[in-house]
Amino acid sequence: MGHRLSKITTKTGDGGTTGLGDGSRVPKTHPRIAAIGEVDELNCVVGLLLTETLSDQLRESLVDVQHDLFDLGGELSIPGYTAIGETHVARLEALSESLNAELPMLKDFILPGGSRAAAYAHLVRTVCRRAERAVLVLAASETVSDDARVYLNRLSDLAFVLARTLNRAAGQPDVLWRKDRRANATPA
Repeated sequence: MGHRLSKITTKTGDGGTTGLGDGSRVPKTHPRIAAIGEVDELNCVVGLLLTETLSDQLRESLVDVQHDLFDLGGELSIPGYTAIGETHVARLEALSESLNAELPMLKDFILPGGSRAAAYAHLVRTVCRRAERAVLVLAASETVSDDARVYLNRLSDLAFVLARTLNRAAGQPDVLWRKDRRANATPA
C-alpha cells in the first residue's frame, strides 16, 4: 500500500464534491456518499461497543464485522464493485442463531438498556438500520448488490440478539416495555 494516506488535507473536496474509488467525483450530497457515511458511522459505533468487556468469541466476531463494514464502504465507493457476499451474510446468521439459542424466549418488546454494553449493542442496531435505509435509497437509483443490503439487515438482527446476550452475561434482565405504565402511574 505504501504511503497512500500520507497527505490527509488535499483540499479537493472544498468545492462540495468528493472522489469515489473509481476516480470519478460526485457531490457530497449524493446518495452514494450518504450510504458510505452511514456505514462508516456504523463501523465507529461497533468500535465503541468493542471498548466494553466482551468474550473472545464476541470480540473476534465484532472485529470481523468492522472489517466487513470497511469492505462494504469500499464496495459502495466503487460503482459495480462487490465485496460483501453470501458467506458474510451466512456468518452473521450463524452467530445470531447460536447466540439466540442460549437466550430465553422473548414474550414482550424490550427497550434499549440494561448494561452499558447492551445499550451500545442497541445503538449499533439503530445505526445499522439507518445505514440500511441509506443503502436502500441508493439502490432505488443505482445498482447495489443484494448481499450488501441483506448483510446490513442481518447485522441489525445480530445486534439485537447481542444486546440480550450482553445483558444476560452482565446478570441484567432485558428491559421490558410496559404498555400499561401510564395507567398505573400516580399523578403528580
